[in-house]
Amino acid sequence: MRANLQAVVFDWAGTMIDFGSRAPAVALIKLFEGFDVPISEAEARADMGMAKRDHIAAILAQARVAAAWAARHGMAPDVADGDRLFARITPLMQAAARETAILIPGAADVVRQLRGQGVKIGSCTGYTREMMEAILPAAAAQGYAPDCLVCAGDTAFGRPSPLMLWKNMVELGVWPATAVVKVDDAAVGISEGRSAGTWTVGVAASGNSVGLSVEALAALPAQDRAALVTAARAELLKAGAHVVIDTVADLPAALAGFAYG
Repeated sequence: MRANLQAVVFDWAGTMIDFGSRAPAVALIKLFEGFDVPISEAEARADMGMAKRDHIAAILAQARVAAAWAARHGMAPDVADGDRLFARITPLMQAAARETAILIPGAADVVRQLRGQGVKIGSCTGYTREMMEAILPAAAAQGYAPDCLVCAGDTAFGRPSPLMLWKNMVELGVWPATAVVKVDDAAVGISEGRSAGTWTVGVAASGNSVGLSVEALAALPAQDRAALVTAARAELLKAGAHVVIDTVADLPAALAGFAYG
């Protein structure tokens, strides 16, 4: 690993926990079902990584969803509808997160290695602090407790703005941005890192674009598995990732390729 690396800031679901980033998709599908406007998993995942209020707004703005909402509720969805949906999502997210708050294999070992080299560990998420309540103790019990956590709502704007990442840097006391690496499974999180001026590492196999548990992914024929990961890799590279890995377990080798500071 190169000298002068000061901090690595990790996303949560799909990057460090919840292989496949399943919890938010499950919660969003149940949320819209509760308003009699069913959405597909693809529609739920299209804007993954955004703050959940922004994510809900993005789903409502999708043409098919907006039309289905108007057909069911008599008018196109508006800001008040987004607020009503958001008001109901927290318990759904908490329930889904409790079931999926399992560290991705290798995550705790990578963090331990980084800390052994004096690197600070930050984190940011599209989840609110309430949504993280069940996740934090579960992650800590498995060996992962970052030095800093920035949640949706802690800054004026969420991803793709750089504010959550910059807040991590302020709280951790690290500078310049080129001494920091952002690791994320979603395109919007990669955009966040590029906007902040940090190095960016995309995570393909465990992330939102593939959207499968570790067991489900492993059960696929090799050709199908490779096709899904290749598509996810291309999406992250298009978003601006400097490098893309399969899972966080592959991070140490990727970190050696950057010039820091």
